[in-house]
Amino acid sequence: MDAADSVDRHLERWRGKAPFDERVEAIVTRMQVLVKHLRHTKEAALAQVGMQDFEFETLHRLVSRSGTATPSELAADLLLSPAGMTGRLDTLERSGLVRRVRATDDRRRVDVEITPQGHDLWMDAMKIRGVVEADMVAVLGPEDQEVLDALLKRLLINVESSR
Repeated sequence: MDAADSVDRHLERWRGKAPFDERVEAIVTRMQVLVKHLRHTKEAALAQVGMQDFEFETLHRLVSRSGTATPSELAADLLLSPAGMTGRLDTLERSGLVRRVRATDDRRRVDVEITPQGHDLWMDAMKIRGVVEADMVAVLGPEDQEVLDALLKRLLINVESSR
């Protein structure tokens, strides 16, 4: 028999006390525990490079947009108000992680660009996270990783299609 994990102990404590399907409870609770683990490893990676979550998330969105975006694009990506985005950009600009640049074709438009320092810091955090995530998944062989990915994708498509 496989070794017991924290979810097995959780199920044992609740057996007969709550109206849930044990298999569903096991799957959902294991996913929740893994997500919590990933959140903690992200926080640790950011702390290791001296970055806060809001800084990482903003730089992450900028990198996904090839290093440049308008403040309104970033605000939409991050689900922030324009005022919230302005405050965030002020902080990032003071830290030297981004810069605001007036568009050459329309002086009213301001673009936000990630600086080399901002990109290097983001890369450092991503490398740390990548190692931790790869280590977590490495317990599964390539075929099992493909199966897990396909199963999670089916679950996600089902959830996303019901929104």
